[in-house]
Amino acid sequence: MPAEGVAPRFEGLEGDPRPPAHRRRAMSDLLDTIRRTLVPIHKEGYPFILIGIVLTVLAGYFSQFFGWIFLILTLWVCYFFRDPERITPVADGLVVSPADGRVNLISTVLPPPELDLPAEPMTRVSVFMNVFDCHVNRVPVTGTIGQIHYTPGLFLNAELDKASEDNERNGLVIETSHKGAPLRIGVVQIAGLVARRIVGFVSAGDSLQVGERFGLIRFGSRVDVYLPKGTRVLVGLGQKAVAGETVLADLSGGPERQFRRI
Repeated sequence: MPAEGVAPRFEGLEGDPRPPAHRRRAMSDLLDTIRRTLVPIHKEGYPFILIGIVLTVLAGYFSQFFGWIFLILTLWVCYFFRDPERITPVADGLVVSPADGRVNLISTVLPPPELDLPAEPMTRVSVFMNVFDCHVNRVPVTGTIGQIHYTPGLFLNAELDKASEDNERNGLVIETSHKGAPLRIGVVQIAGLVARRIVGFVSAGDSLQVGERFGLIRFGSRVDVYLPKGTRVLVGLGQKAVAGETVLADLSGGPERQFRRI
C-alpha cells in the first residue's frame, strides 16, 4: 500500500519507473492482446449489424428494456459473423474440417447425385454448426473447384441424417490429387432450421489452398464432406471440430482411430 498522501504508480502510465523502451514494449504487448481478442467480422455480417444498431437506437428511444434486448442481439450478430484466422496443417492426404462445430455423423453412403461423383459408397463426415459456432466455411483440401450445384429444399433440423437429401444445400466438387493420383471430393453446405441463406465465395474453376474460405451459412447448419472409401477417419462422433485446423481424415488410409467419452 502506498504511504498516505502518495499517489500510486501504475505500469504503462505516467510515472512508470521502467525505462521508456520497456514501457513501449508493455504497450505493444497490450495492443497485441487486444488485437488477438477482437476477432475480425466478415463483411457478410455488416448489413445485419447495421440493422441491429438501428433497431437498438429506435427501441432504446421508446423503452430502455427493449433497447438492452436489441443491443444484446446486435452483439450476438457481431459474434456470429466473426472470421478468425486459423492455422491450417498442410500435408499430402490430410483433410481438414470445413466447418466449426460438432462431428455428428460418420457413415458410408452414396454421394448426392447432383455432384456427379461415382455412384459408389463414399465416406461421409458431417459437422453440425449451432448458432454459436463460427459459420465461415473453409476448403478441406487443396484443389480446383470442378463444379458447384445449388439444390433448393426444406429447412429440417440439420442434425438429421435425411437433411442431406431433403434440405436446401449447395454442393461443391473439389478436384485434387493424392500421391499423384487424381481424386474428386464432395463438400455440401446444408441449410438448417434457422439457416435460410447459403453464401458462396468461389466459382467453378477457382484454385484454392486447403483452409481458404469458400462460403458461409446463416444461421445454424451443417457441412458434409464426401471422401473416397478407405479414407482413414481421424475424428470421433461428438468431437468438436475447428474449421481449417482440425484434421478430419487421412486419404492414405490405415486403421480407424478409437475414441472414448470421459
